[in-house]
Amino acid sequence: MAIAQSLLPEFAHEMATTRKLLGLVPAAHAHWKPHPKSTSLGELAMHLGNIPSWTAATLQQTELHLNPPGGPAWTTPKFESVAMLLQAFDDNVAAGQAAIAAASDTDFMVPWTLKNAGEVVFTLPRIATLRSFVISHMIHHRGQFTVYLRLRDVPLPSVYGPTADVTL
Repeated sequence: MAIAQSLLPEFAHEMATTRKLLGLVPAAHAHWKPHPKSTSLGELAMHLGNIPSWTAATLQQTELHLNPPGGPAWTTPKFESVAMLLQAFDDNVAAGQAAIAAASDTDFMVPWTLKNAGEVVFTLPRIATLRSFVISHMIHHRGQFTVYLRLRDVPLPSVYGPTADVTL
């Protein structure tokens, strides 16, 4: 089985789960933070909505420079509405799925580098980047996001099994 064919179901499953949660953003609480040092609920939602865009970027480029010396730093788009968030997420997921489907096994083995302020953060094969920097990164922040939602009294749907709000 080709790498793309084994990755697409995992990608689709994790993206569908994330979309289900993003649709629950209480827009009136977008600026809320659980702690002064925390990211706001809206910022975290936008970060989750943007992470899938790194899929196509990973498969179409060989590096991402978050804060290039002398250049503009990368920033997460601002939260404006749940509808805008979901549209951006859907667009990013569609582009990611298309990029995965179009990639050959050789493409997945090409080294990919993340840089920040001129320094290499890591270099991994693209497939490892997709699994760690994209999918696992999303799952990590999705976990944070469910805590944010719980703290705003938003009932949580099933992610990998029952929640206090949903039994299977």
